[in-house]
Amino acid sequence: MRRGNSNGSAMKLRFATCLVLILLCACGRQAPTETATARKKGTIGLSVLTLTNPFFKEIADKMTGEAAKHGYAVSVVSGEFDVARQQNQVKDFIVQRVAAIVLTPCDSKAIGPAIQEANAAGIPVFTADIACLATDAKVVSHIATDNYGGGKEAAKAMIEALGEQGGKVGILHHKLVESCILRVNGFREVIEKHPAIKIVAELPGGGVKDQGYKAAEDLLQAHPDLAGIFAINDPSALGARAAIEKAGKGNQIKLIAFDGQPEGKQAIKEGKIYADPIQFPDRIGIETMRTIVKHFSGEAVPPQTLIPTALYRKADADEDPTLK
Repeated sequence: MRRGNSNGSAMKLRFATCLVLILLCACGRQAPTETATARKKGTIGLSVLTLTNPFFKEIADKMTGEAAKHGYAVSVVSGEFDVARQQNQVKDFIVQRVAAIVLTPCDSKAIGPAIQEANAAGIPVFTADIACLATDAKVVSHIATDNYGGGKEAAKAMIEALGEQGGKVGILHHKLVESCILRVNGFREVIEKHPAIKIVAELPGGGVKDQGYKAAEDLLQAHPDLAGIFAINDPSALGARAAIEKAGKGNQIKLIAFDGQPEGKQAIKEGKIYADPIQFPDRIGIETMRTIVKHFSGEAVPPQTLIPTALYRKADADEDPTLK
């Protein structure tokens, strides 16, 4: 009898062990990790201008989310305004044999040779937000804000802000990137047709707060009667605002920015920035990935897709539930 009980206990133990193993295997089959699922079709290499700017982080996040829906992973790196660093990132993507490369170039012309290397390796290249201006580099498709149209909207906002009296206006530029060149070109086209407003200076703001602050300081010293500043993005505009406040000219100078980042929208609500032509980085990220998927499926894709801006004023900020 004792032998029979011993055999029965051993059989029960083996049965329980098998049952646990079966359940573990079943769970493993039913819940593959998101990373494993996303990597079934390959990896897309994405190098953005900078991840310190929330605009580019949102492009990266939305593109990554959309890629996972189609079975791809996205490897995100940041050039941090350094074209040499970004060129090396492209080389790394080539070595990794990524399925495609997406760039928001740190320098629209100097990135050309790196794109040519990807072309030679047979890896398709796409650009988002900032275009490549190197004529010998092949880009399948460019997905971006309508920056030229947005620049025109910024000019309309400046005319509205200054009123009939007009005045002198300065521009904080960032000439290394194509999107900023287009914004300033659109702004100039409209302002130069308006006789009451005169553009008196154009200084490099670098697209960042500290350089925007220094450029605005120089503008105010050279033109103490300045009436307005157009900054090519929110960070440079916020730097300019700090310089304006330091000079005690917060009520004198109207500031127009570009982007519509949360910090920029909050500044509009507080009356520190008059208006922004706002961009939609979420749409840029999603549309870029969808364009890549279409290309891989053999569909013809347009060489360029432009997403219009929308002018965002204080009235919009006052009704914005995302703001304080």
